[in-house]
Formats: sequence, C-alpha cells, structure tokens
Amino acid sequence: MLKITKRSANRVDIDLSGSLDADAMRDGLDKLIGASEDVKNGRMYYRITDFSLPTLGAIGVEMTRLPKLFGLLGKFDKCAVLTDSDWLRKAAEFEGALFPGLDIRSFELDEQDEAEAWLAATQT
Repeated sequence: MLKITKRSANRVDIDLSGSLDADAMRDGLDKLIGASEDVKNGRMYYRITDFSLPTLGAIGVEMTRLPKLFGLLGKFDKCAVLTDSDWLRKAAEFEGALFPGLDIRSFELDEQDEAEAWLAATQT
C-alpha cells in the first residue's frame, strides 16, 4: 500500500507498507506528484512499515516517472523517514547527503513526536 496525504500547503505525508505492484506504484506516484505540485519549502513525512521490495512491474513504473520525481526534490526542504528497518534508516540518510537542499533525517517508528518536531522546526 502506498498512501499519499496532503496535510497542508507545504506538507505531504507518505505511508508505505508491504509490497507494491505496478498499479499501486502508478497510482501512488501520480498522487504524490499531484499533491506536490504547488508545494514550496515543503516538508515530507514518510512512514515505512512492513517493507517488501516492489514487483518488477512497479520498478518499471517508477523508472518512467523518474524525471517528475527528480523535479519534486526542489519542492521539499525536509523529509522525516520513520521506519522499523535499520538499513532503510541508513539508506534514507545516505540519500539525503546526495541531494543538496534536501535534509533527510530518519527516525524509529516510535519517534513520531520527535519527527514532527523536527519537521516543524525552522531551518537555520
């Protein structure tokens, strides 16, 4: 499941659980792109539970949307990634180092309050 929620003008939440097939990936990414359209100085809250690798078809769908997904990078300043997976937390922070202007911080699933506080804090 990939659920996208636009919580405010500059906040988009993503909830990912389980494996994604091509249809779920297509629907989720299209909703993410649409929800992010008018975002400026955005905040993203990304919660990942019960992670499974997406199907090959889902990866193909993601590849076709890469140009639009890269276009989202300039719309967001911060991304909090919450997951129970140690390797996903490490991968998220590594990814954050690759994209200047996007601060990605990872949190344990039970650190929701800390993630929310960090997202709400003004960057210096």
